[in-house]
Amino acid sequence: MDVVELPAAAGAGPVSVTSPVPRDVWWRAARADGCALVTQTPAWLDAICATGPWTDAGRLYEFPDGACAVLPLVRRRGLPGPLTVEDSWPSGWGIGGPLLPDGDLLPAQAAAVLGDLVTRPALRVGVRFGPDEAPVWGQALPAAFRAEAHYMQVVDLRGGFAAAWEHFRPRVKRDVHRAERSPVEVVADRTGRLVPAFYALWEKSVLRWAEQQHEPEALARFRQGRAFPLRRLEAVAERLGEACTVYLATCGGEPAAGAVVLRHGPHAKYWRGAMDRELANPVRANHLLQRLAIEDACAAGCRYYHMGDSRPGSSLAAFKASFGARGRQSMRYTRERLPVSAADRALRGAAKRLLRFHDA
Repeated sequence: MDVVELPAAAGAGPVSVTSPVPRDVWWRAARADGCALVTQTPAWLDAICATGPWTDAGRLYEFPDGACAVLPLVRRRGLPGPLTVEDSWPSGWGIGGPLLPDGDLLPAQAAAVLGDLVTRPALRVGVRFGPDEAPVWGQALPAAFRAEAHYMQVVDLRGGFAAAWEHFRPRVKRDVHRAERSPVEVVADRTGRLVPAFYALWEKSVLRWAEQQHEPEALARFRQGRAFPLRRLEAVAERLGEACTVYLATCGGEPAAGAVVLRHGPHAKYWRGAMDRELANPVRANHLLQRLAIEDACAAGCRYYHMGDSRPGSSLAAFKASFGARGRQSMRYTRERLPVSAADRALRGAAKRLLRFHDA
């Protein structure tokens, strides 16, 4: 564990930085910050490091007035400093960003944190903020960072399930009632026992998405296998324990649809969903799963049900909106010494055009 003193920043004073962040300090911050998501906890970091080439590089910033910020961060292993990557979080791992147990930082303090990231020796440094990002971060953003907006959807649960149900679209309510009258059985497990069954449905979904997107099956298996391997789901279920619920809907004893929902504090997160379309669609199994997951989140005292990123105007965005999920903006800030992200986007775009790939 290293402790360094950054040069006094204008208006912020001397800043003490500890890396990695002591676990007890991080957990206290995650419990004290009402905006903290499950993806900002040490358990999430452990899952990332257990399933990929990453190591803990988190940073604790402490200011003279007693304020502090905990920044979850990982560093790519096996690369020299000038070529490595530091991320909060890597692609596919969702929202990271600073935890503020004592409330928002002053503008000068936020500028000191972001200024420290500018000077990191890594080729790229990225931070994905949640939808409740304080304006001070965007206002303090150094010119070296590129800002990228993500569209995510959240259901407001603050009125309880009865209020949330009123925001379901009429068609969704009809589909839920249809599922309740059908021979669908739903099991919710928090021990990891249903992980293999869910992942089998995920693999079927991958093939369906490949057909919709005009993607070769072999490429889809390879790409999704790297993006979401079984060991990632196993690691999350193991490290989050009862905070990870796997819902499985069966029809005639056969798995039809599944959902993985994570919780931390007042926030529930719909992390992954999958289905066997031929079994799930006729009985509206997915609608029933979402209804039960939202009701469970309300019963657990959650105030928000995060349904993840969506492309505006997509069928996925419409599905989430039908449950009352409203669009929120989530910013990602990236500093690069070379334009590697732009080159990567250009290569991916060229590959998609070659394959006549269609985003679902």
